[in-house]
Amino acid sequence: MKLDQYDSIYFLGIGGIGMSAIARWFKHKGLRVAGYDRTPTPLTHELLEEGMEIHFEDKIEFIPGYISKEKTLVIFTPAIPKNHVEHAYLKEQGYTILKRSEVLGLLTKNYKTIAVAGTHGKTTTSSLIAHILKSAGKNMVAFLGGITSNYESNLVMNGEVNEDTIVVAEADEFDRSFLRLFPHTAVVTSADADHLDIYGDHLQMLSSYKEFISQISKKGNLIIHESIALLANETTQINKETYGMSRGQFFAGNITANSGFFEFDLIGLAKKVDKIRLGVPGFHNMENAIAATLVALKFGVDEKTIREALASFRGVKRRFEFIIRKPDLIYIDDYAHHPAEIEAFLRSLKEMYKGKKITVIFQPHLFTRTRDFAEGFSKSLSLADEVLLMDIYPAREEPIPGVTSDMLFKDITSQVKIRCNKNDLLQKVDDLEVEVLATVGAGDIDTFVKPIKEILSRK
Repeated sequence: MKLDQYDSIYFLGIGGIGMSAIARWFKHKGLRVAGYDRTPTPLTHELLEEGMEIHFEDKIEFIPGYISKEKTLVIFTPAIPKNHVEHAYLKEQGYTILKRSEVLGLLTKNYKTIAVAGTHGKTTTSSLIAHILKSAGKNMVAFLGGITSNYESNLVMNGEVNEDTIVVAEADEFDRSFLRLFPHTAVVTSADADHLDIYGDHLQMLSSYKEFISQISKKGNLIIHESIALLANETTQINKETYGMSRGQFFAGNITANSGFFEFDLIGLAKKVDKIRLGVPGFHNMENAIAATLVALKFGVDEKTIREALASFRGVKRRFEFIIRKPDLIYIDDYAHHPAEIEAFLRSLKEMYKGKKITVIFQPHLFTRTRDFAEGFSKSLSLADEVLLMDIYPAREEPIPGVTSDMLFKDITSQVKIRCNKNDLLQKVDDLEVEVLATVGAGDIDTFVKPIKEILSRK
């Protein structure tokens, strides 16, 4: 199938972070781009300002009149519900309809692709790789799962697209989407159990990761976290390297911290790269930086450029994003939505702000994930001194009887724990004496960031 046969693209779920990057790509290529999303967001507002047509009601009459079966490609996200009216109508009318992952596979297949997979870490790692390549002047395009603070976009480009273009893409394990990619170089950051509503169990998920690894080009590269290196044991035709915080072929040494911003030596190369300064905080970001550095070296970027790019990287929106940063008040927003992510985030926070009271507002994401990892969520959240626990954000799911935030709440052992909902959250925040506050979750908790900032700024 060739994408150049279309002059317009219609998106169902255009406001999704992965969908919007592809929408921006097609708009950049000069096609007419329109779509539906459930609710207006700052991102859909940006897309509207960039010239895309977007509506927020699932009604056939809102589909633009210019789209046609012959010249329009319809792209949808699996998050669209099964009873979606527009999707059913377009399917019935015989439009060509593809999943986002299928389109990403088509977009990347003719280019040297770097794919970053992992239960967590893939957005920051792919953004770091994109930033390094762009800083090095490489001909590149990156489809990212977050808004980079350096470029204020999830589509990062440098140079005109041609046969030498390097493509950076996130390889999402949800719905086995990453099996649409056949990369030249792949990074696998982690493979903790997740999306068990799709896979059934962790072993099935690991099997899909092995299949993804098997799709790397012959004589290509795999850079894999040392903790999951066994996933690549059966793959022999590629160059494999392992990395980690303190183990693996490549790791961090001589680590020093200043307000959570780390400096470290990269050990494992023929010549040690010393005193790398990272522009974003957090232990986990040292590992992400090591993986990104190894990729950049494979693509001919020199050490000086890598060092400067790592220091100038300003992070990704909602990944350890500072909202308020004062000597007596810290407020950070983070996308963490899995127990392992929350634990890594809170351990970094406690290291950065020793002796300070850590308050976390958490919104669970998905009924199935809450059910499957209830014990892990309670344990990781208990690292905080105070926890405000919101109701579950359902996303694409229908409620599951008996599955509520109370499953987590009862086992949280923090000094203070408070149940809250969208209606009373702001009042409860106003009642608190805050030293270090974090809003955490992948649902719509980010819509509270601005009002919480205003409350804290008044205190």
